[in-house]
Amino acid sequence: MIRVKVLGRGIEREVEWRKGMKVSDLLHEIGFNTESAIAKVNGRVALEDENVRDGDYVEVIPVVSGG
Repeated sequence: MIRVKVLGRGIEREVEWRKGMKVSDLLHEIGFNTESAIAKVNGRVALEDENVRDGDYVEVIPVVSGG
């Protein structure tokens, strides 16, 4: 399982890990895309094509834009 926390939204959940799962797959599974959020995996900012592993802790930081 991967523990996921969405900062500023009060969302914490666990996502079942799958072999070959990438950061982008995880973001899509919880309702974000790579343009609307940044992911930190185990405390380190991660690129969308990086693999996630079973037991990882991921913080999702929604991107805010506007003018």
